Amino acid sequence: MKTVEGGVCAAKGFYAGGIHCGIRKNKDKKDLSAIFSEVPGTAAAVYTTNLVKGAPLIVTKQHLSDGRAQAVICNSGNANTCNANGIEIAQQMSALLSEQLGISRDDVIVASTGVIGQPLEIEPIAAGIGALKASLSKDGSSSAAEGIMTTDTVKKEIAIEFEAGGKTCRIGGIAKGSGMIHPDMATMLVFITTDVSISSVMLQKALSGDIANTFNMISVDGDTSTNDMVCVIANGLAGNEEIKSEGEDFTEFMKALNTVTVSLCRMLAGDGEGATKLLECIVTGAEDTECAKTVAKSVICSSLLKAAMFGADANWGRVLCAIGYSKADVDVNKIDVSFRSGKGEIVVCKNGSGVDFSEEKAKEILLEKEIEILVELNSGTAHSKAWGCDLTYDYVKINGDYRT
Repeated sequence: MKTVEGGVCAAKGFYAGGIHCGIRKNKDKKDLSAIFSEVPGTAAAVYTTNLVKGAPLIVTKQHLSDGRAQAVICNSGNANTCNANGIEIAQQMSALLSEQLGISRDDVIVASTGVIGQPLEIEPIAAGIGALKASLSKDGSSSAAEGIMTTDTVKKEIAIEFEAGGKTCRIGGIAKGSGMIHPDMATMLVFITTDVSISSVMLQKALSGDIANTFNMISVDGDTSTNDMVCVIANGLAGNEEIKSEGEDFTEFMKALNTVTVSLCRMLAGDGEGATKLLECIVTGAEDTECAKTVAKSVICSSLLKAAMFGADANWGRVLCAIGYSKADVDVNKIDVSFRSGKGEIVVCKNGSGVDFSEEKAKEILLEKEIEILVELNSGTAHSKAWGCDLTYDYVKINGDYRT
């Protein structure tokens, strides 16, 4: 298994592109993206748990009811949520792309991201749909990744090459997400493509199983968005025997999928709105996985801890505090806490109590861009990880005038 170039175009038969069509006022920013497979493929998706859902999610869920898809269209700058004609606009978006590509509109995944509650006009999308089709290319993943960005500061894409059924297969993804990011499948937009041959049932099983330990373990600000989803299209052009059940090939596919999703998780968390640091909470020694996940998520969601990490302050008591209100069944008198980065590791708590440590060394460790918060519960063998970022002044500045 190795990393390769190409993002969502790394797999055979996939093309992508992005343009500025006029949804966003800034003409230098792309606001409409597409992904296209030469042939229809199996598809799977998971959606936000927010009761308020963007119209594109409703349309996409209808389109994927047969487990098939061939293309994706996504606009940025407007979430198409809480609009009276939102469903109609989402349907028109899929129709416009399907007509350009000569495919069924029911095989189009539709997505939108941006401001909630603002009317979305179809005119700029209709005017730009020809240019969007023309932008599709084997080198278009980066362009498509740019077109789905909102407050993101960097494009997020990754691709992996692996073996399944004696065939070389590839899987790649692009993602957007910077704010309104919180666990329980309400974190971002992620589009994944692969040329592996796999049934829609097994593809859905793989995706649903994976997100429990990846995308559902990210938190930037505690806000659960209305438009977020993760979707996968598998077109089978790698030529492997179709994966219809669990086994060695399914396991290899799961490993490749997880490599892509974990990489995207780290990119998403590290690019949180106003963030200066990627935080990774690694919990070990838990009685069971659920306990480990609960602790990891509670720590990574703590606003006080996130603020301390921004200030490079080794305030480990905030880690214990977050564990204490997590409702996880732990023995607080057994907990050890350490901070680790490229500058080293320092123990700050043993058996639930503070230990002498160098504040200067701790500051040096916490000034790095990537920080690991290590929590050892000393009560079992289960473990988990969660990802987040520090809480900075800029988060408030960005969201104070996001709409205007």
